[in-house]
Amino acid sequence: MHTLDPLLAEGPAADRDGKMELYGWLIGAWTIDYTEFLPDGSQRRRPGEWHFGWVLEGRAVQDVWIVPPRGNRHPAEALGRAEYCGTTLRVYDPRIDAWQVQYTDPVAQVYLSMVARREGDTIVQLGRSPAGEPIRWSFSEITPTSFLWRGEYSPDDGTTWRTRSEFRARRAE
Repeated sequence: MHTLDPLLAEGPAADRDGKMELYGWLIGAWTIDYTEFLPDGSQRRRPGEWHFGWVLEGRAVQDVWIVPPRGNRHPAEALGRAEYCGTTLRVYDPRIDAWQVQYTDPVAQVYLSMVARREGDTIVQLGRSPAGEPIRWSFSEITPTSFLWRGEYSPDDGTTWRTRSEFRARRAE
């Protein structure tokens, strides 16, 4: 028995009636081109990696994203070098026919809760930042081998949205 066997799952739970596919297509490894839109109007671009897997008996999808990729990091200086490492746990909630989403970034000390649903061809996660501003994270331009993830915030309670970061992802080979 492998030490991660209780955490990892082979596939989606059968009792979720196909609902797990909202995020199930992400299972596997992705390379990302990360763009961070800074307050002064400049942009910071770097490569990264993103990994998704079935967890909790197939009732959840968990990911880990790392910018820059492993091997190019300096963990002791991560915050000062704007190096990121975060994880998101996405659990389908049949009571509301939506997904409960919990995000943790141990470098920047960011903890977020969101609710996710499909909106047309896009997956939209909505919540509030620790400061109380609305946030919207979305997966769009989805193909079997690529997608665009966008992190946005609203300074005016949802009237307009500003992009904070984007990941252009390609399935790793």
